[in-house]
Amino acid sequence: MKSDSIIIIPTYNEKENIENIIRAVFGLEKFFHILIIEDNSPDGTADIVRRMQQEFPDRLFMVERKGKLGLGTAYIAGFKWAVEHQYDYVFEMDADFSHAPADLPRLYDKCANEGYDVAIGSRYVSGVNVVNWPMGRVLMSYFASKYVRFVTGLPIHDTTAGFKCYRRQVLETIELDKIRFKGYAFQIEMKFTAYQCGFKIAEVPVIFVNRELGTSKMNSSIFGEAFFGVMQLKWSSWFRKYPQKA
Repeated sequence: MKSDSIIIIPTYNEKENIENIIRAVFGLEKFFHILIIEDNSPDGTADIVRRMQQEFPDRLFMVERKGKLGLGTAYIAGFKWAVEHQYDYVFEMDADFSHAPADLPRLYDKCANEGYDVAIGSRYVSGVNVVNWPMGRVLMSYFASKYVRFVTGLPIHDTTAGFKCYRRQVLETIELDKIRFKGYAFQIEMKFTAYQCGFKIAEVPVIFVNRELGTSKMNSSIFGEAFFGVMQLKWSSWFRKYPQKA
């Protein structure tokens, strides 16, 4: 059955979570498709997805890559696939249940029914809604978003959020091959570029729950890329002409 929406889930060593997250999404009343971008996980994640594709042949898709090539490149590959296959609404979502599947219809509604081009599942638009993170990481993430907002001028509270819905026009407009960052700074660059192109962005309050199973991919180099990348992003924007929303 055709769907107007596809959820892109990048995976690397997510065997503990991948079947449960797929079933949770497919259990929703809203009819979604899923695209897994699999980076050659040694734990057998791809084998689980292939088995589930036999159960959901028309809803579950997978792109397998040769290695761990970075979050940004995974999403760019997924965006291009989704645009090629003419999905109207394209989502970013983690495999580890830090993003609640039940919030997907709320993001969809912001774009499909309320006229926004990008909907962000925001941890900070209504206070600090993070569960099971160490206080140090909460503070780092919260003030990182404040820092990004200060440097870039983005009117967004959760600038590093990775739970999002895009209208297809956004991904067709923003020149995906010019997106430079591969780690979590990718999330900032996508929001900044969409904003510079004139797209309407909304934040939807969500509760972010730290993963219970599997291993986090976060490390200090990711924060370093984000910290210095933001200044570079702002500086580069002074010399770049962004395509505008039609």
